[in-house]
Amino acid sequence: MVSKEMIDALLTLSYGLYIVSSRDGDKVNGQLANAVCQVTAEPPKVVVGLHHNNLTHAFVAESRVLSATVLAQETPPEIVGLFGFKSGRDVDKMARVRHEPGVTGAPVVLDHAVSYFEAKVVDEKDVGTHTLFVAEVVEAKIVSEAPVLTYEYYRDVRHGKASKNAPTYRGPEKAGETKELEEDSERSKGAMKKYVCDVCGYVYDPQKGDPDSGVAPGTAFEDLPDDWVCPVCGAGKGDFSPTD
Repeated sequence: MVSKEMIDALLTLSYGLYIVSSRDGDKVNGQLANAVCQVTAEPPKVVVGLHHNNLTHAFVAESRVLSATVLAQETPPEIVGLFGFKSGRDVDKMARVRHEPGVTGAPVVLDHAVSYFEAKVVDEKDVGTHTLFVAEVVEAKIVSEAPVLTYEYYRDVRHGKASKNAPTYRGPEKAGETKELEEDSERSKGAMKKYVCDVCGYVYDPQKGDPDSGVAPGTAFEDLPDDWVCPVCGAGKGDFSPTD
């Protein structure tokens, strides 16, 4: 049984956030990933973990090539939402970002990039829900000197959530968030309701507001500007539901 303490301990592992991309013939796609790490130096090899159900997994398995873009700390929520919470089966993600074909033919996302590398798959291991692709790096470039977006910063500062196919996904009960989402009926009489993002699970709390977006504490959800978007994934107000 996976305990809350086990989940909390695993979250102390260090991660980054990357856009892993690949191709299948003329089709291209990418997804947000945090399970990316270097495992050898000579030659340089990386391991990339991708969920079996993701389209990018199918593309990498078929083409045997991939790229990974290291994202900048201030990458906007719209990009996180596009690559982290939407499927390439429904949305042409690459049409919405600046990218170019790399030396392997895999697309390289350049928007909000600190660096990127391309690699060719040399081995793989099925570990249940995910495949670990071992790939040899064949090209790499620095794009900017911006601070990188770490998973800790995404989670603790930007209050980001993990998608259901992410290796770090925690259901509400496992995360200890079920109680947090429940409002005591007596205390909540006349209080402003919290709303949860149906896309990523972010909870808008009127008592806290969204200061980073210019929304002061005490602002009811109904009073948010029509163009306000989820600070985590960029979803609009129409993608929110009351928590009770």
